[in-house]
Amino acid sequence: MPRTSRSLAAAGVAGLFLAGSVVAPATASPLSTGFGRPTTPDRTSPAEAKRVDRVPTPKLDWYACYGYAECATVDLPLDYDQPKGPTTEVALLRVKARDQQARIGSLFVNPGGPGGSGTDIALAAPDFLSDEVLDRFDVVGIDPRGVGASQNVKCFPSVKDQTRAYAGLNVAFPWTKAEENAYIASSRAVGKACSTTGKPLTGAMSTAEVARDMDVLRRAVGDKKLNFLGFSYGSALGQYYANMFPDRVRAVVIDGVLDPNAWVGQGKAREQLQETRLRSADGAYKALREILDRCEKAGAEKCSIAAGDPHAAYEKVAKRLQKSPVVIEDPDFGSFTVSYADFVGASLGALYSPYGYAQIDAITAQLLAVIEPASVSAARLAEAHKGLAARAERARQQRRFDFPYHNGFETFLTVDCTDAYHPKKVADWPALSAAEDKRAPYFGRAWAWATASCGRDTWTVRDEDAYTGPFNRKTAAPVLVVGNYWDPATNYDAAVSSAKLLPNSRLLSSDNWGHTAYGTSDCATGAIDAYLLKGTLPKKGTVCVGDVQPFTDVPTESEVTRAAESKSTLASDGRPARGEPKRLPPVVAPLPAVGTLTVR
Repeated sequence: MPRTSRSLAAAGVAGLFLAGSVVAPATASPLSTGFGRPTTPDRTSPAEAKRVDRVPTPKLDWYACYGYAECATVDLPLDYDQPKGPTTEVALLRVKARDQQARIGSLFVNPGGPGGSGTDIALAAPDFLSDEVLDRFDVVGIDPRGVGASQNVKCFPSVKDQTRAYAGLNVAFPWTKAEENAYIASSRAVGKACSTTGKPLTGAMSTAEVARDMDVLRRAVGDKKLNFLGFSYGSALGQYYANMFPDRVRAVVIDGVLDPNAWVGQGKAREQLQETRLRSADGAYKALREILDRCEKAGAEKCSIAAGDPHAAYEKVAKRLQKSPVVIEDPDFGSFTVSYADFVGASLGALYSPYGYAQIDAITAQLLAVIEPASVSAARLAEAHKGLAARAERARQQRRFDFPYHNGFETFLTVDCTDAYHPKKVADWPALSAAEDKRAPYFGRAWAWATASCGRDTWTVRDEDAYTGPFNRKTAAPVLVVGNYWDPATNYDAAVSSAKLLPNSRLLSSDNWGHTAYGTSDCATGAIDAYLLKGTLPKKGTVCVGDVQPFTDVPTESEVTRAAESKSTLASDGRPARGEPKRLPPVVAPLPAVGTLTVR
């Protein structure tokens, strides 16, 4: 089971069910929520109950893996309407609770994507989850069908065919007319391949199918109800489960939230770009503007582009690169071309980190020196070339995955294109993406182009059992909805609207930087932990503040890199030792952006 994952574009009682048994449908009697009052949840629909409950509870044959974890695979129905028909293999990994006597149950985790590996994030759980959560929960990650160590979706018969089809996609987003034409051609090639060669799995990978898998596997680990922590796109999975199986929820936390109605596209919005509905670019643009505002207030001592107008400096670099790329020369790393899309892609990648403001300042200052060499000393110019070249080299090393077959982009598209409604013609994407840029400068195109393969004249495979709502069911226990003011991928407004949709939910707001909130402050982490462990909700209107704020204590880029790459001290069983400083969760971003400078 490979442990490398790349992004292209973020309870209760054990042993109640025996292997081979069939679970009875849940009742709708008032249930104790653990939140101070009983509630009568909506029931799982008869159709959904029939699909999952008639599947025998799988026997999980766990085996030791990776030193401190356990792994298993299980065959689940490819189509839940045909429980005795073809199957697909799904992989799981769990890190068992440290205190088995005080164990609450299993906590299912998902890192986002779509296409992120649940087994990867479960294996990393000791690095980012609090010690108390690790004491009390078995942390379980599922690689969604088609993904990671599960049976892989493959839209092409070989790496060679895939590489040729992807030829036009090797940009953060297309900018010139030639790039647009190449991107459209490759998008068509990918969409058609996934609609033919990729079948039947591409017609059975919708989020609803993963939610059904998770319900069956909840039974398999012996839990009456689901505990779930989902980040980014994982918030969609959490909301799908909560609405499909509302009476089977013990504790669901969604952090970095997608509005499910916007994700799917309802009514007239079905003809819109998904980005027009989600407004991810708006969140990224808001965050960029705030960083540049704070740069100006901090002054040149803490922000190198503060002298003058930081907004004007950023715009100067962008407009220069819009005209033509620049070439970076370095004796150690060689020659690199930096385009406008590279600059925007690198900015967006930086915004995913709490320390991204330092990267935006550095990239902008370095490119300013390159495009206006007469304004800086020879030493400063050489330093700028070396800094950009080093960043480009790191990005190039991260993108080397020709062998073996890498299906990350195909998993992203298969879920998104099957879940959601998209415009009919791929040829319309240039005009539609340009309109997004007008509303949300710089980032509108980057987000819009990610789904070009989903055009309905190209992507024709469907999942007849995909779930499209409603998303307003009353759950047996509240859903904790966590939104970050400055999130560049999952707009904070989506957390607000999702919390309004769910009648039994609580919104936790966070004024932090980067993508998602867990781990960015004791406030946010503690509130999520308290809910998972005890069912204690944060007070209404709670706003947490991230520990890292732009241009206060400013780290160098090397310090940021070292922090991201640091390793925990390991205990004798191979897992990170108790009391070790925690890292941020390894969230998989929902944008498959690539480019010369894009390093996350």
